[in-house]
Amino acid sequence: MTSWLPVALLAVPLLGAFLLLVAPSLLRPILPAYGMVVSGVTLALAVALVATFDHGQAGRPQATVDLPWVPGLDLRFHLGVDGISLPLVALTALLTFLCFAYLGWGDARRPGQLLHPRPGGARPRALVFTLLVLEVGMIGTFLALDLLLFFVFFEIVLVPMYFLIAIWGGAERRGAAVKFILYTLLGSVVMLLGLLLIWAQTGTLDIVALGQAHGAGMSRAVQVLAFVAVGLGLAVKTPMWPLHTWLPDAHTQAPTVGSVLLAGVLLKMGTYGFARIAIPILPEGAVAVAPWLGAFAVVGIIYGSLACLAQRDLKRMIAYSSVGHMGFVLLGFATLTTVGINGALFANVAHGLITGLLFFLAGAIKDRHHTADIPSLGGGLLARLPHLGAVLTFASIASLGLPGLAGFWGEMLALLGAFQPADVLPRALFLTFMAIGGLGAVLTAAYFLVMLSRATHGVPSVPLPVSAGTGPDDHPADAIVRPAADLAAWETPDERPVAPVGAVPEALDIQRYELVAWVPLIVLILLFGLWPQLLLSLTTPAVQTLLGALS
Repeated sequence: MTSWLPVALLAVPLLGAFLLLVAPSLLRPILPAYGMVVSGVTLALAVALVATFDHGQAGRPQATVDLPWVPGLDLRFHLGVDGISLPLVALTALLTFLCFAYLGWGDARRPGQLLHPRPGGARPRALVFTLLVLEVGMIGTFLALDLLLFFVFFEIVLVPMYFLIAIWGGAERRGAAVKFILYTLLGSVVMLLGLLLIWAQTGTLDIVALGQAHGAGMSRAVQVLAFVAVGLGLAVKTPMWPLHTWLPDAHTQAPTVGSVLLAGVLLKMGTYGFARIAIPILPEGAVAVAPWLGAFAVVGIIYGSLACLAQRDLKRMIAYSSVGHMGFVLLGFATLTTVGINGALFANVAHGLITGLLFFLAGAIKDRHHTADIPSLGGGLLARLPHLGAVLTFASIASLGLPGLAGFWGEMLALLGAFQPADVLPRALFLTFMAIGGLGAVLTAAYFLVMLSRATHGVPSVPLPVSAGTGPDDHPADAIVRPAADLAAWETPDERPVAPVGAVPEALDIQRYELVAWVPLIVLILLFGLWPQLLLSLTTPAVQTLLGALS
């Protein structure tokens, strides 16, 4: 396979961000199209990487690049993909492109789109730059085959995500951004100590060589200590209960595209680290810590579900649902079996697709109603905005794990792995975890059905603010929801233009730029739900290689 593809996947968005710095006046008029073109080229490279990947050798790194980086310290610029990282690289490129399409398709004047100059300044050039740098860090994390290089890309992501929340987020964005950066930086410091311990004991940072050695050169005590240190850093990013408290605030305050990338990709960086580093490099540490990891996982499943039942804010509910879904991922890893880890990896990708779609939908609903408070929406979304309500219903049902959709397979395989964990683990304990996880799956269905009953069913009881249709850019056939700042210009709520309770103009339902961003996710959720082997054929050989020391 062509080895230049991984380098190109990093170089294209990095070059795109650099051009924004050196030629801002030239690119400013074409920013919406520019972001889509750069991310589109990156997506095309990711598709080429998928197309040229040798599925028969999915257990070994392919398209590798191994060049000296800091020769004096034996640090290398080592990139490559296998069956574990390839789906995540493709997912990252896809979600980033869809975010740019959502921001810039058409005239970019719609609510939620931030690439059109607005009163007060939306800083569109800075936004495109931030998203491109974020894409470099996310893709680099999944391509890195050197521990220090992995850590560098892992940290690069934090800075653009901080600014994405702090600049383009909601009313309480600064506090949420600070909480995000403090939690993740502290977790990264602990993880770095674990990585340095591995280096000190083995004399190498090469992930491939360390994985093949399966812990050789490290005593059991060192492996346990290193696993705990690395695992804590990864658990913060995942996030694992009780290290999750930064997540609801970050999701609630982030702009729509920030929430999509945070849920769809950044959380996967934490779980990916368990599959790429912690389990294969520290197998004895994994065996010792697995029961604890499983215990924290199932507590997170139940806690996330109960927290969702108590939420009024739609974005916050989806954020807490991620705690529960990531609990299933961690439970799959804790089983140390091919079935369980396959389930974890499948759930990773499925969660990225489904929760990315849910956050797109939550942003669309908030743009139209100027609130994400579920009781304040007034219900009746299926009657008022039937297409938007139908897609929300589809995404919710996919997230609760309906068979035939992508959300089902990961949870089912993780629970099946807990039913028959690795021989070195206590089966009775993991059967308990399986029972608790099964209860969590029931609770997941409960909170999504409760949300749907409150938001989509019934007769609308709250009028929907809409464009007055009197401005030079306002046309009745193209009515849009006013941003909250525009509505605030009306002296009293009674003076604000509203749609009647019940049906509203068709133009308020799903817009073209929303279809562009949502349809690919819907198609992939159906495809992976009906044809899970499409993904499992990639991950299974890689998982078998990963578990070599435990088989």
